[in-house]
Amino acid sequence: MSDGNVAADQLRLFIERIERLEEEKRRMQDDIKDVYLEAKSQGYDPTTMRTIVRLRKLEKNARDEAEALLETYKAALGLN
Repeated sequence: MSDGNVAADQLRLFIERIERLEEEKRRMQDDIKDVYLEAKSQGYDPTTMRTIVRLRKLEKNARDEAEALLETYKAALGLN
């Protein structure tokens, strides 16, 4: 086999793996969307839930800093 065939085979395998992962990611995104819709049907606010999920991903110091900055901006705009 020539190096071109080996490289082409390897590239094809990478592309196929990426395609499978993209499909899996799409299914997971659909599942997450369904959970938000279910929560909404139970009276929860999906936008607020998304904010909580995003905040929980942050470390405590980063979360505290983001919340303090938000409060500063809100105060500057008279939103308090």
